[in-house]
Amino acid sequence: MNQVVGAGVGVERDVFMRTLLRELATSLESVVGLQEASGYISLVGQSVGLQLNDTYTRALSLDKLSREQVAEVMVDFKQRIGGDFHLIEQDEEKIVLGSRSCPFGEQVKGRESMCMLTSNMFGTVAARNLGYARVDLEETIARGATGCRVVVHLVPQPEDSGENSSLGREYFDDSGLVGRVPSPGPVTG
Repeated sequence: MNQVVGAGVGVERDVFMRTLLRELATSLESVVGLQEASGYISLVGQSVGLQLNDTYTRALSLDKLSREQVAEVMVDFKQRIGGDFHLIEQDEEKIVLGSRSCPFGEQVKGRESMCMLTSNMFGTVAARNLGYARVDLEETIARGATGCRVVVHLVPQPEDSGENSSLGREYFDDSGLVGRVPSPGPVTG
């Protein structure tokens, strides 16, 4: 008699959750298009970014993180959830991160909207602590690259700077606004 329990079907929580997220992104992209799907996923990423910032600042007993700590939080969080993120460089103007694998694994390929989770989490944490961020997803596994390269710009560029500031998404510290920002809940694992 064939036993269902213990059968080698390769289904477990992590694979299920990654598949669920991919199918959600696929459905959104199919129904409303890549731009709108990215917008919806951005809302989730912003909320998670607020929760993430709250979790780390509380754990460190700080009101705000330094630039170095912001970079450490980005790397630490992504590594905790299975991404192979690492710091490439940082200075007063930018934090540059790389990754050789995505927390979503193979499920991210072809689903660019899922990258909005990274953009919004990184942008929200950086802006909340440093006042401003513009996140450029220069290379992504979702778009077919072998890894990701994420540049978090920390200083707004003037219109005439020659730098294409239309790339990426901008984030601002909106912690002083009342009634517009969802209050963060705990990030739990």
